[in-house]
Amino acid sequence: MSEQTHQSDPKILDRRTLRGDHRVLAGLLRPGMAVLDVGCGTGAITAGIAEAVGPEGRVVGVDKDERNLARAREMHGGLGNLSFLTADAMGLDFCGEFDVVTAARTLQWIAAPGLAMAGMVRAARVGGLVVVLDYDHVRNGWSPEVPEEFGVFYRAFLAWREANGWDNAMAAHLPGLFGAAGLEEIASCGQDEVTERGEADFEGRAAIWLGVIEHVGAQVVEAGFCSEAECRAAGEVYGAWVKTGLVRQTLAMGAVTGRVG
Repeated sequence: MSEQTHQSDPKILDRRTLRGDHRVLAGLLRPGMAVLDVGCGTGAITAGIAEAVGPEGRVVGVDKDERNLARAREMHGGLGNLSFLTADAMGLDFCGEFDVVTAARTLQWIAAPGLAMAGMVRAARVGGLVVVLDYDHVRNGWSPEVPEEFGVFYRAFLAWREANGWDNAMAAHLPGLFGAAGLEEIASCGQDEVTERGEADFEGRAAIWLGVIEHVGAQVVEAGFCSEAECRAAGEVYGAWVKTGLVRQTLAMGAVTGRVG
C-alpha cells in the first residue's frame, strides 16, 4: 500500500476551542508562557492558547498542511503573540524554546509517534511540560448502536488506519510514549467527549463522522477496505440518524502530561 496522508475537515477544526476541546492544557497555561502547538490545523485552539498566555507570551503553531495554515493565518493572524509555521511533526527544528509543547489529536495520524515525541521533548525547556491529547478509537461509542451502514464504514476506517500504521488506541499508549521519551512526572487524565441530544451543537459534534467520510472516505475505498457504495450509504444513513435516532455519542480520549528533566 502506498503511504497515505490525512487532512482534517476545516469546519470541524474551526469549531474547536481551548477550554472546550483541550481542557487539561487550558488549566496549565499562565501569562507569559511560550507554547508550541504541534499539528495546529486551522489554529482555533492555538488562538485560544495565545489569548491565555497574553501579549507577554509567545505561541507558535506548526502544521504540514498549507491549506489549513493559510486558513489559520487568515482567521487569527491579528494576534501579535501568535505565529504559524510550516513544519512536519516528524521534523521539528526547535531546541529548548518553549515552556509547554502540546499536540491535540495529532499523534493518532503518525506511524512513528515516538520520533514526533522526541522532537517535542527537544523543543521544550528543562522543567517545561509536554501535553498531548488524543483519541482511543476502539473505545468510541454511540447510543443506541449505530446503523449497520455506518458500522461497515467505521470498521473499514479503523482497518485502513491500522494498515497505515496509525494507532487506533493512541490515548491508551501515550503514557508509555512519554516514559520512553524520558519525561518525568507523567500524569494521565481521561478526557472522553460525551455529547447528548439536547446539548448545544449536538448535531455539529455528532457530524464529525460525516466530515471523516467526506475527507478520507475516498482513500478508504481506494485502499480496498470498503466499496464506494458502502461509503456513500454510510454518509447518507448516518446523517439522517444523527437528526432522528442518535441519543449519545462518546469519543474516547485521554490527555497526558510530562515534565522535561
